[in-house]
Amino acid sequence: MNGPDFSKSDLIPVIAQDEATGDVLMLAYMNEEAYAETLKTGRVCYFSRSRSRLWRKGEESGNVQEVKAIFFDCDADTLLVKVNQIGGAACHEGYRSCFFRQVVPGADQPTVVGERVFDPKQVYKKS
Repeated sequence: MNGPDFSKSDLIPVIAQDEATGDVLMLAYMNEEAYAETLKTGRVCYFSRSRSRLWRKGEESGNVQEVKAIFFDCDADTLLVKVNQIGGAACHEGYRSCFFRQVVPGADQPTVVGERVFDPKQVYKKS
């Protein structure tokens, strides 16, 4: 086995982790084309399920992910990509990590545990 097995599923989950800190930044998906582009360019390319197309991380925000290492699990159906997060934020809501809300048992609302790196209204201006 040389890498992920796309014969099991057209889309496989990808965990992006900051190589320097170990922080889990996000979970997204890749198809075989996105995986091939990621290997070729050294920048992470995902497949956007909502847009049904390739999504080159940072194409709008400039917050790209430079590949440092790629691992696949024992079943070859999940990837872990260790990245250098350029621009400081992986989350489209402006946070460093997409996992910025913590569930607190017994509380009515989750706790926000991160600070915004950028204002999404400014970054994702639609013309």
